[in-house]
Amino acid sequence: MMKIGMLTSGGDCQSLNASMRGVAKALYENLKDVEIIGFLEGYKGLMYGNYKNMEPRDFSGILTEGGTIIGTSRQPFKLMGVPDEKGQDKVKLMKDTYKKLKLECLVILGGNGTHKTANLLREQGLNVVTLPKTIDNDIYGTDITFGFQSAVNIASNAIDCIHTTAASHGRVFIVEVMGHKVGWLTLHAGIASGADIILLPEIPYDIDKVVDAINKRTKEGKRFSILAVAEGAISKEDAALTKKELKKKKAKSIYPSVSYEIGARINEKTGQEIRVTIPGHTQRGGSPCPYDRVLSTRFGAAAANLILNKEYGYMVGMKNGEIVKVPLGEVAGKLKVVDPNSSVIKEAKLIGISFGD
Repeated sequence: MMKIGMLTSGGDCQSLNASMRGVAKALYENLKDVEIIGFLEGYKGLMYGNYKNMEPRDFSGILTEGGTIIGTSRQPFKLMGVPDEKGQDKVKLMKDTYKKLKLECLVILGGNGTHKTANLLREQGLNVVTLPKTIDNDIYGTDITFGFQSAVNIASNAIDCIHTTAASHGRVFIVEVMGHKVGWLTLHAGIASGADIILLPEIPYDIDKVVDAINKRTKEGKRFSILAVAEGAISKEDAALTKKELKKKKAKSIYPSVSYEIGARINEKTGQEIRVTIPGHTQRGGSPCPYDRVLSTRFGAAAANLILNKEYGYMVGMKNGEIVKVPLGEVAGKLKVVDPNSSVIKEAKLIGISFGD
C-alpha cells in the first residue's frame, strides 16, 4: 500500500481541484494499491492530524469546480518557527503526522509561502512534490501557474464591462486588479482589454506622466480613459522611501486603496470625474477556464509521474510549453516579477499604452 498525502495551502484559486484530480487519476490508473489522504485546511490539517481518507469518487466531477474540496488556510512561513498556542513545535507536529500515517510522499499545492514551507519539510527529510498555484503567476521556475489565466479572464471581463459605461459618460475609470508585489495579472488583463494606462508594482509611476497620458487622449477627442492598476502599484516618491517610512505613510493614508489615491490626484490635476472599480476576490473565484483545466491536468499527471518514479523534492512547472521538474531549493524564497525592460512591456508601449514612467 502506497499512502500519499495531499494538501492545498494559502489563498484559493481556480483549478486547485482540477490539479488534485490530475494527480489522483494518474495514481489510481497506474498503481494497484494506493491511498490518498487529504489534509483539511492546508498545513493546519497536517499539523493537527485533521484529514480525510479520499476515495476515487471524491475526485470525480471536480474538473470544473473552483475552490478546493479539502479546504485551505494561510500559515505564514515566517511563523513556522514560532510555537503554536499550546507551545508546540509546528514543524515537529507536521513531521510526526507524516510519520504516523506512514506516508510515501506529500503533494502540496500552493504559492510562494507554501513553497517555502514545502522546501523546509524537504530539508527535514520528508518526501515532497509540489504544484504551482497562484493567480499572480509569480512563482519562480515556471512560465505559468494554474489559476492565472482564469483570473486574467475575469479581470479582463471586468475591464471590458467598464468600457461601455466609461465611453457613455466620458469619465476616467480605474480598475484595481489583484497583485500586491507583482503585476503579471494587471499587465495581461490590461493589454487584453485595451486599458490605456497600466500601473504595476515593478514600474513606479509618475502621476504627472499618468495625467499627461489622459490629457493626450482628451486632446485627440477621446472622451474617456481606462486605467488598469495593480493593488501594489507604487509612485516614484513612495518607491524611494524605506519600508518603515512607507508603512508609516500608509498607516496615515485616508484612502482605502492605491486606486482611490491615484483617482484623487488625477481629479485634482484634470478636474475629470474619476470612478474606481475593484473586482476583488471575484478574480479568484468561479470555474477554471479551459486553459487552466488542461494545464492543471498536465501538472497533476506530471506530479504523479514523479511519485511513481520516486523522484521527490521537486515542483512541477512549465518551460516553453513543456512540463519540467524544478528542484524545490531553487524555487523557495524567489519571486518571478515583471521585467520593466521585457519585450511585452516594450510592445505594449509601442501601441500607446502608458505605464506612468
